[in-house]
Amino acid sequence: MSYLSDSRINRVVRLCGALIAAACMLGAAYAQPAAHANLHELGKQLAVGDVVFIRIPSQPFTQVSDTTSSWTNHVGIVSDVSGMEPVIAESRVPLSGETAWSDFVKRSESGRVAVMRLSAPLAAGQQRKLKQAVAARSGVLYDTGFDLHSPRQFCSRFVREVLHEATGVEIGEVETFATLLQRNPQADQRFWRMWYFGDIPWQRETVTPASLLRDDRLVRHFDGYAESPAGSHALGKSHTKTGSTK
Repeated sequence: MSYLSDSRINRVVRLCGALIAAACMLGAAYAQPAAHANLHELGKQLAVGDVVFIRIPSQPFTQVSDTTSSWTNHVGIVSDVSGMEPVIAESRVPLSGETAWSDFVKRSESGRVAVMRLSAPLAAGQQRKLKQAVAARSGVLYDTGFDLHSPRQFCSRFVREVLHEATGVEIGEVETFATLLQRNPQADQRFWRMWYFGDIPWQRETVTPASLLRDDRLVRHFDGYAESPAGSHALGKSHTKTGSTK
């Protein structure tokens, strides 16, 4: 009869601990929130500068959320609240632009949405700067390589830069692909190798929707499901500028 050595037992214990920790992290990340809100009523509560997170239920965006151990994989920022419904500025496929609040949320799986904001509302001057930052990035091609230093844009970088230019607050964490994938060993590296044609850019810097959501400089206003009343129609005329949607 053979026995495991103490060193092997310790390695097994550490491995089990790591797997349990990863499972707990995933469980917390995908825990279903209890909050439900009327889409129209929630829209009335939004302010310029609010950061809005959703979940796009298609590839490669579901891989983004899986890799970052988070439910969210797309983010936009409120750029206008003066019309019939708020407007969300976003980087999307194929070009960045602005989207009506109701259309933005309807793209999310089951209406899942989180609204986060800075602790203090944006002053009038900051709101003007935000709109200027959005306009400067309108019509920019979407960066499918998620490169923080690319001339193109992707959603979390777009929101991070717009909010920073408006307020001086830089949310989110800059990570290399190496750090991101090491931190999340459950990530499907086979997918990312295929996405990058066999060569993952390990030292490329990026920023993820999950890192924006977890930033402690943002205060949660709502986290749950925004629902349209049965039989309801659009809140107003569709406000979609520049490009399509992802």
